[in-house]
Amino acid sequence: MTGKIETIHVYLPEEAVDCWVPARAEHVRDDIYRLIDDSPEDPVLEFGKGDLVHCRMQKLDAGVRQYFDGLVAFKKAD
Repeated sequence: MTGKIETIHVYLPEEAVDCWVPARAEHVRDDIYRLIDDSPEDPVLEFGKGDLVHCRMQKLDAGVRQYFDGLVAFKKAD
């Protein structure tokens, strides 16, 4: 049985400011998710399709003093 598909946010390491983009991921277990979206050529994402990543809730900047809590990938899982 496959896990629930959720939206996580993946960091863009080549941007001049901190920036994350939404990506679809399958919940595997605990705080680990498998990315199922292809990474576009531009921008370059920190993690790509098939990567297992640890995620946590984090406050993200939505511009002009607007923030939201989002699930953010922060490191590769073993």
